[in-house]
Amino acid sequence: MPIKLLALDIDGTLLNSQRQVTRRTSEAIKLAVEKGLQVVLVTGRRFHAARPVAIELGLELPLVTHNGALTKDTKTLQILDYHPLDATIARELVEIGRHLGADTLCCDEPEGEVKLLFETVSEKNQRLQRYIEAFGEYAEKVADLSSYIQDSIIQIFYSGHCSLMQTVTDKIEQELGDKIKLVQTVYQKSDMTIVDVINPNCSKATGVEFIAHRLGIGRQEVMAVGDNLNDLDMLQYAGFPVIMANAEARLKEFGYQTTLSNDEDGVAEVIERYILSD
Repeated sequence: MPIKLLALDIDGTLLNSQRQVTRRTSEAIKLAVEKGLQVVLVTGRRFHAARPVAIELGLELPLVTHNGALTKDTKTLQILDYHPLDATIARELVEIGRHLGADTLCCDEPEGEVKLLFETVSEKNQRLQRYIEAFGEYAEKVADLSSYIQDSIIQIFYSGHCSLMQTVTDKIEQELGDKIKLVQTVYQKSDMTIVDVINPNCSKATGVEFIAHRLGIGRQEVMAVGDNLNDLDMLQYAGFPVIMANAEARLKEFGYQTTLSNDEDGVAEVIERYILSD
């Protein structure tokens, strides 16, 4: 069955280690789109951080962000699919972060570019500090995150050393169970994990399914490419799952087709092999 929709993760997949889309990859995507392939970016990134990548590639499809919690039109900013996180649960998550000494952040205001809210950030967590600085005007420090959250939000997330983030994960699963969807993005080499907590009814898979349904495309006609644990649901949904050579070790245990690494134009390689060669 021909592939009609290509769902691409961004970090560690589409982008190389310098956080760039290479000329070869950009050209492969362009040629595939000209041939009729639909291409959608499906990412754990916040909408504000993902939008420039979609614009750079000239992609027309909506952007699936926040691990499937928020899908928006890249140009008009129209919300097309949104699964908010309940305010009461969000406040509980803030308290868990405080109790465990974890840096806790909130994403809100889905109608615009999305705002990033936080109370404090550990001095040792320099990567997170740089991440917040990159948000610029869309990042805001608040005196009390729990008091700020009065209505549903997009998500709560934590970022820090892998061991602490695993403790946070275990605590959340123990306290909240199926009331939330918990997604880990693990970077073992740099000892950093991002723990995203979103509405239990969404994932990257539901985001891809939403786009596929709008286009009248079946799951067997979908190829998904990813590199980390937050891509697993999407890979399981797709009829043709592919992982990067640089994928997390736990993802490789599923036996998926593997392409080259993100520093070897793995996305371009898989497009050239399965889409452009037809």
